[in-house]
Parts: sequence; structure tokens; C-alpha cells
Amino acid sequence: MIQPGLVSITFRQLSCDEIITLVKQAGLRAIEWGGDIHVQHGDTARASEVGDKTREAGLEIAAYGSYYRLGKSANEGLGFQKVLDSASALGSPVIRIWAGFKGSAESSADERKALSIEAREIAEAAGERKIKIAMEFHGGSLTDTTESALKFLEECASENIQTYWQPPLNLNHPECVKSLWAVLPHLSNLHVFSWGTKPDGTYSRLPFADHSKEWTEYLSIASRLPSDRYAMIEFVKDDSPAQFLADAAALKLILS
Repeated sequence: MIQPGLVSITFRQLSCDEIITLVKQAGLRAIEWGGDIHVQHGDTARASEVGDKTREAGLEIAAYGSYYRLGKSANEGLGFQKVLDSASALGSPVIRIWAGFKGSAESSADERKALSIEAREIAEAAGERKIKIAMEFHGGSLTDTTESALKFLEECASENIQTYWQPPLNLNHPECVKSLWAVLPHLSNLHVFSWGTKPDGTYSRLPFADHSKEWTEYLSIASRLPSDRYAMIEFVKDDSPAQFLADAAALKLILS
């Protein structure tokens, strides 16, 4: 079953209490708490507090959205232990990480190997606390294409590493469908958004309802998996809570 939720960084300007209230108002089930502002890496007291408040509100913790980048964060002072301790204190079943800091076309075989070794190491450490690792499906990393993401999962060779999915903005709808089918056996959660392309090639945020047809197909595909996961709204038009409530209603309608 797929449960609807929110990625907390959608509203970096709001407090944790305000986000919990908003998610309850929207009738969603879960929150992915971000590690940059709301539940900062290494602040286990804060993580424990936010985790308790989330559960007391009748909500679930979908994931800990960390900003840990393989091959970079540890060298810049963010050891994975801080991330793991925060996720554990939060009570999160999943830690989202980034698969490196360069696109697949710019990454050498040796660099990929080094990142895969690090990924296995942190996955083993997380697994000891019954927490899964899931990679952000995003540009500027080894998951910038479906093919590279699948190859990296194979290189990592860890049952405790999965991947998120979101529709790549450079692909059309049939290509996105093909991408989702390809990663489906490794799918963790989904990041949900509705973006359009401007004439100058940049992107703009749109109401979720504008892409409800596409998301109906994506969620139908993801729902074929036997285990539970979350489809979480990430970013809304104008950073508007009112737009979020409308988007949440449209997402729930699809999932119903």
C-alpha cells in the first residue's frame, strides 16, 4: 500500500510543530523530516523530540531526508554516524542519501567503485539498527539516469540499499513510465511534485492536479509492489500552504 505524506523541506520556513499541524490538516499519513533545518544531523535530542511529536499526532515517520553525499560529506565533517544517530533517535525506517556529488557521465570507474564501497559500509551500519538506505533519484549524482542508478545498485551489491524515484524532468511521460518500471524492484519511496517547462527551458511549479493523469499511472505502477511505501509531496507552487492542501487532496484522491 502507498501512503501519502510530505517532505518537510517543502516548507523550510515553517517550524516542526507547524508542519505537523499542516500535515494533519491535509489528512496525510507521514512526514519525511529533512536533515538540514528541521532535524539537523547529529542533534539527537531534537530528533527524538520531533519523532515523539510526530507519533503523538498520529503520524508516521516515512524517512530521514539526510544531505549525506557519498564521497564528500565525510571529508567535509559530516560523518555518517551523526546521520545514523539522528535517524535512529527520530525513529526513521529509512535514511535518504545522495549517490555522490557528480553526474554519472563525469564519474570514473574508480570513483564509482569507491562510492559503492562507502555505500555498502554505511548500509551495513544502518542495517544493524534495522534502518534502510535509499538513494535520492536526482541529477548531479550517480542516479542522474535510470541506467546509472541501476548500475550503481548492482555495484553496491547490498540488500539494504534501495532508491527513491521521481519523474526525471528531462524525460517525457512514456520515458518516465519506463524508468519507474525499471527501478521498481529496488523502489523505496516516491517524491511527488508537479513541474512544467518554461519557454526558456527553466522549470516552474504547478498545481499537482495539472499532472494528476501522469501520477495516476506512476502510483498505479508503484502500488504493484507488495510492501508498503510512501508517496510524499516535495515542493508546491509558490511555497503556499493553501496550494499544499489542494495538492494533498488531489494526491489522496488518486490513492483512494
